[in-house]
Amino acid sequence: MSPESKKLFNILILGVSFMFIFTAFQTCGNIAQTVITNLNNTDFHGSGYTSMSIIYGVFSASNLISPSVVAIVGPQLSMVVSGIFYSLYIAVFIQPATWAFYTASVFIGIAAAVLWTAQGNCLTVNSDENTIGRNSGVFWALLQSSLFFGNLYIYFAWQGKTRVSESDRRTVFIALTVISLVGTVLFFLIRKQEDTKAPGEEDSANEILGDSSSAQNKMARAVSAFKKSIKLSLTKEILLLGVTTAYTGLELTFFSGVYGTCIGAVNRFGSEEKSLIGLSGIFIGVGEILGGGIFGLLSKSNRFGRNPVVMLGIVVHFIAFYLIFFNMPNNAPIAPMEGTDDVAYMIPSKEVAILCSFLLGLGDSCFNTQLLSILGFLYSEDSAPAFAIFKFVQSICAAVAYFYSNYFLLQWQLLIMVVVGFFGTITFFAVEWKAAAALVARGSDYSSI
Repeated sequence: MSPESKKLFNILILGVSFMFIFTAFQTCGNIAQTVITNLNNTDFHGSGYTSMSIIYGVFSASNLISPSVVAIVGPQLSMVVSGIFYSLYIAVFIQPATWAFYTASVFIGIAAAVLWTAQGNCLTVNSDENTIGRNSGVFWALLQSSLFFGNLYIYFAWQGKTRVSESDRRTVFIALTVISLVGTVLFFLIRKQEDTKAPGEEDSANEILGDSSSAQNKMARAVSAFKKSIKLSLTKEILLLGVTTAYTGLELTFFSGVYGTCIGAVNRFGSEEKSLIGLSGIFIGVGEILGGGIFGLLSKSNRFGRNPVVMLGIVVHFIAFYLIFFNMPNNAPIAPMEGTDDVAYMIPSKEVAILCSFLLGLGDSCFNTQLLSILGFLYSEDSAPAFAIFKFVQSICAAVAYFYSNYFLLQWQLLIMVVVGFFGTITFFAVEWKAAAALVARGSDYSSI
């Protein structure tokens, strides 16, 4: 197998592995609050929003050390161990206990930081400036296929049900745990890349993949990775991209946890309200896959760079927020177990709700594929620290959003996303224009990014 074929094979395995793990985890996140609401009249007294806030809070803090962990352990083993912790978190729902639920939330936060730092490293090592756009899109499309499969099962299994029984819950979460473990095992198929740099030329991405048996050398790499993260976080480009990344954290919380809860709380949807959560997740996935596929596979013929894709993303999201504001009751995110009979500015429409799910997914793919692409392009020799900073900012904003989702009405959650999204788009444009200018100065074709 040629080096290029091996790299593409690794990207495909990486994407498929994440697809399995996040088929389980994102489906779990989408239905967690609904399942927990049905449990809270028992001895279990947890909150899905609080759990996600803990996960993303720990996730953000753990990104400070995740490059060092990946430097010592290596990206492949890092992803395997992290996948096991994802599976354990999902397994908690088979027989829920409040202490186990919140403890698992802490551990999966740590695992997530290591997993995504290793993913960014693996993506960069298997790409160059000509393939990073394509590979980012292919990975993102495979990853977001996860939203389709798990939610398709939820849609059919929960159709016509207004309450989730113990049997329904156990069946779903046993299946999701097995699916997550399958994805974890697939990481072993990723093939190690040979170091193609000239002797003496430094590449931190390949350096992380090295097989040094010296504990001292590993510790030195760990300290170096930590120092690079701190130094990189203070650069102008990272600070500007931080605003864009913050927006992706806020809207991640909204579409992956809050919006499904809103749909499930609207009593005017009748007996389909619970199954509509699954259908919503499916259409979020369709939007993600469509966006990732198009923007990844067409990146080679894109003469205008990343800015038009990000502009499309913010316009699509603003349309979705406007429709959600008119369609969903204001108290839907914090409605009690009985749901809400309130009406917004129109009679709640299932069709509009599902259309908004698609738009949320499409807009999210616009932002994330282009952020992955520009980070891999700008920091090809500092991939692990750069992706760790990206996930640090994204996860801390997601944690904040999950926290205020317990208290804020829908209109305030939408307003926060509109303001941050507007400024995040402007700051992305600024970084992209600078990257384009640097590329032209090197004599490269702008369309190659």
